[in-house]
Amino acid sequence: MLRERGGSAPSRAPPAAPAPRPRLKAAHCLCRQLGAAAVAAGSFSYCSSSVRMARIRIPSTVVILFVTVQTGFLLFMFARYSSFMPQAGEKPSQVHILILSSWRSGSSFVGQLFSQHPSVFYLMEPAWHVWVTMSQNSAKVLHMAVRDLVRSVFLCDMSVFDAYMPWKRNLSDLFQWAASRALCSAPACDSFQRTDITSEMACKTLCGRYPFSKVEEACKTYSHVVIKEVRFFDLKVLYPLLTDPSLNLKIIHLVRDPRAVVKSREQSVKALARDNGIVLSTNGTKVEDSKYKVMQEVCRSHVQIYETATLKPPNFLKNRYLMIRFEDLVRDPLSEISEMYKFADLNLTPRLKSWIYNITHGQGPGKKKEAFKITSRDAVSVSQAWRNVLPFQKVKKVQEVCKGAINMLGYQLVDSEKEQRDLTLDLVLPRRQNQFSWLSFNPKH
Repeated sequence: MLRERGGSAPSRAPPAAPAPRPRLKAAHCLCRQLGAAAVAAGSFSYCSSSVRMARIRIPSTVVILFVTVQTGFLLFMFARYSSFMPQAGEKPSQVHILILSSWRSGSSFVGQLFSQHPSVFYLMEPAWHVWVTMSQNSAKVLHMAVRDLVRSVFLCDMSVFDAYMPWKRNLSDLFQWAASRALCSAPACDSFQRTDITSEMACKTLCGRYPFSKVEEACKTYSHVVIKEVRFFDLKVLYPLLTDPSLNLKIIHLVRDPRAVVKSREQSVKALARDNGIVLSTNGTKVEDSKYKVMQEVCRSHVQIYETATLKPPNFLKNRYLMIRFEDLVRDPLSEISEMYKFADLNLTPRLKSWIYNITHGQGPGKKKEAFKITSRDAVSVSQAWRNVLPFQKVKKVQEVCKGAINMLGYQLVDSEKEQRDLTLDLVLPRRQNQFSWLSFNPKH
């Protein structure tokens, strides 16, 4: 045999590959089209890269029937699962009310207006436990912990207090527990009925040793859960609660003339010193606020809350925010309370009307030792007491640090001591016409 130059053997052509089988190609195509659904139906033989041929053909009617059955089954399972989920727009069975205010603004009084209602489970400042436990932090840092606690209380989940209270505890370990009529009556305590008007002293004497578990048990039996808090300084912090589908939250924003607030705060300087330090971020150091730095922050927060709720508010705030001035409340209690109750979906009972009349038509402005107690007083006299008590120089200073809040919330500035002392000069600007009057109400009936 002749060799080519270079001594190599002549190259040979590789054997020709057999022509592809039409059936194999068709089988691969069928596998790609039907996938696992066809395999599950057993309509044709096993498909893989080693498929050599399809054994049978799949009628299109079989495939269509299988897909139809499968789709129907999936729709059935989805419908069944959806029946266990809350429907869109469906509100929780309970109504949740947050009384949003600041220290010495009359919020304890407003809290009692709700606490004494037989349909309301009320707690006064439960976030006190958060601030006491973590007092070296600032109010801003504690916002999240306070919000989480408030949400749990609204949902009647009192295990949230495990982080802030002793493991073995009674009702009396809860801050200001006796201010809650719900914790002084069944099922929390057997000494009073739900329709009774309770007093803190009687409640402390008879109900303090009941177990803490009664708090959660009682909460679940009420249609309304109301919390009064003074430890929120920004309405936007509450947005997650307002958009939470498990809550039906409404906010009552209570404000008061900053000059009257300062007068009231001077009766409670030591009691407020720790909270002042948290507001001013002093790392646990107590502050007496002689320079009104805390008042400046309080006024700023009221402006922020009011502006956020009224100037281009988000849609979820619609019909869920109500601002109340303490001065309007004490001048015409029935009108303002009726508005608050309507907002909260509550009815004003005859017994509550009588109690409210008596509590707002007492004698005098109250004593210093009663600063944190709800006693019968001349409520109008209380609201105007600062005009006779505060030196004009203090009034000027408060007006400087809180001018924006005073103007926005509808109060009149004074330019002299003469204006301050002249009680014929009304410093509370009108906001709306009153529709009710105590003159038409007889407390004996």
